[in-house]
Amino acid sequence: MTDLPAPFRSAEAPKTGTPEPDPAAAIRARLGGRHVVLVGLMGAGKTSVGRRLAQRLGLPFVDSDHAIEESARMTIPEIFELRGEAEFRAGERKVIARLLGERQQVIATGGGAYMDPDTRARIRAQGVSVWLKAELPVLMRRVQKRQNRPLLRQPDPEAVMRDLIARRHPVYAEADITVLSEDVPHDVMVQAVLAALEVHLPPEEGANDA
Repeated sequence: MTDLPAPFRSAEAPKTGTPEPDPAAAIRARLGGRHVVLVGLMGAGKTSVGRRLAQRLGLPFVDSDHAIEESARMTIPEIFELRGEAEFRAGERKVIARLLGERQQVIATGGGAYMDPDTRARIRAQGVSVWLKAELPVLMRRVQKRQNRPLLRQPDPEAVMRDLIARRHPVYAEADITVLSEDVPHDVMVQAVLAALEVHLPPEEGANDA
């Protein structure tokens, strides 16, 4: 990965003088109350990175898939099996709209959520979207560790994932920010997202005043 801006590199704390301000706190201020919404395919690291990112920003974290399960009182595989994908997507749309209407937070979305035009429009209006883009080998190594992926319950899950990449990556590319998701420690990924937010967000109002 490329070098991170200096404020986000690990460094020893100054031994004397006033402590340096936390750049993550400045980013939170520059968000202006907007959510940070992580999008991308299953296995991209949205939940693990999102939870740590929220801690750094001092914001609540929510996984939309978990919120859907709580609302439906069923697991996502059960929803797919008993109600079908179309009903799951309708519920997903409603839950994400509700989350975007709540207080500022970091939201990890399911892999198909951003494909919905209404959801994309809501995220664009109320948040900053971050696409965690992972290549096929990385995704397959990660998803094979869990057996709760309804879309991958097929004889050839890699072929399914290739198809999802072909269909979804062009839509994910509409996100405000793209960060490459690699097999590195989660804290490194969080730093990369913070650095990308630092570049993307407009300066805090009054920051350049003399």
